[in-house]
Amino acid sequence: MDIRHVFAANLRRLRHEKGYSQEDLAYEADINRTYMSALEKGSHYVGLEIIEKLSKVLAVEPADFLKPAPKPSRRRKVASA
Repeated sequence: MDIRHVFAANLRRLRHEKGYSQEDLAYEADINRTYMSALEKGSHYVGLEIIEKLSKVLAVEPADFLKPAPKPSRRRKVASA
């Protein structure tokens, strides 16, 4: 997976977890809302300064944006007798 898409997926996930709209997060991080939308689509590469701004507002480590998403487990349900 392209690093832009890893970043985009993590940005969307973290933004939703913290309860921000794109517009609110862009405002708080002093980033253009259109640029924020492009980042979440994975159509732009992000700069380190933007990662720093977003990590401060979302209260996460900058590296959290670049971690691949964990693979979903495929556990089987065990039927009880």
